[in-house]
Amino acid sequence: MSSKSSIKHQQDDAAWREQLSPEEFYVTRQHGTERPFSHPYNNEKTKGQYNCVCCGEPLFHSSAKFDSGTGWPSFYQPVSAEAVSEHQDRSLFMRRTEVRCAKCDAHLGHVFPDGPQPTGLRYCMNGVALKLQPDE
Repeated sequence: MSSKSSIKHQQDDAAWREQLSPEEFYVTRQHGTERPFSHPYNNEKTKGQYNCVCCGEPLFHSSAKFDSGTGWPSFYQPVSAEAVSEHQDRSLFMRRTEVRCAKCDAHLGHVFPDGPQPTGLRYCMNGVALKLQPDE
């Protein structure tokens, strides 16, 4: 892991609230979930990189995006293993694996073992937690 990736981007809630919209803050900093089918990235076809809305770190590329039918943007892999971190989530009386930005700990969504090949994984992300940077 590069030294750039190992340095955490941290700030207090007041700074995050100033930087983010109320929905972005709710999802990324309070581990919320946007309504399914509510974000335009669910159907987005533009080629590019999806970065963290909080710190700008690269997370996913459109080449790994697929239509999962769940109502949230889904990817079968992150841009690198170091881009995201995984945490056990036992909320809502379920056992799930939460996915966060490895740089700033922003809640992104969850990963499930029912995705397409080559990984068999479905990174089900909140669109509001992402910012698309189109390829040039």
